[in-house]
Amino acid sequence: MSMLRGLARRLMQHAVSVLPESRSDWGLAMTNELEHVEGDFTALRWATGCVLASYIERGGSKMDRPANSFIGIVRKPSALVPLAMSLTALGVIGVAAMSGRLIQRPDEGAEAHIWQLLMAGQLPVLAFFAVKWLPRAPKQALCVLGLQVAAVLAALAPVYLLHL
Repeated sequence: MSMLRGLARRLMQHAVSVLPESRSDWGLAMTNELEHVEGDFTALRWATGCVLASYIERGGSKMDRPANSFIGIVRKPSALVPLAMSLTALGVIGVAAMSGRLIQRPDEGAEAHIWQLLMAGQLPVLAFFAVKWLPRAPKQALCVLGLQVAAVLAALAPVYLLHL
C-alpha cells in the first residue's frame, strides 16, 4: 500500500467519525467506494472530498435539504432570474439618474429601452416559475412570488413617481 492510499484511508476514517450517527450508512458506503477507486492520487482526492462533505453535513448545511423549502426554491434559476432582472432594471434607472440622463424626451433613449426589455423579459420566466412551483410547494412558491413582485414594484416605482 502506498503512502497516498494510506493517507486516503485515514482521511476516510476521519470523514466517517465526523459524520452524524444518522449518516453511518453513508459513511460505510463512502469507505467501501474508496476501495474501488483506481489510482492512489484519485483515491486521495475522493477521500478529501468525503471529508469536506462530512464537515458540511456535520455543520448543519444538510446535503438532503428539502428542494421544496423556501431557500431551496429561491435558489432555482426560475426564481433568481426575475429578481436579477428587476434589480438590474432598477440599477439602469439609478445609473441614468446619476449621469443626468433621467429626463423626459421624445426619443426615450437606450436606458428606457433596456428597462422595458428587462421588465417585459421577466414575465415568461415568472409564468414558468408559477406553473412549475405553485403545484409542488404552494406556500413557499407564493413567498418567492411575493419577493419577485416586490422587486418588480421596486423597479416600477421610480418610473411611476417620476412620470417617466
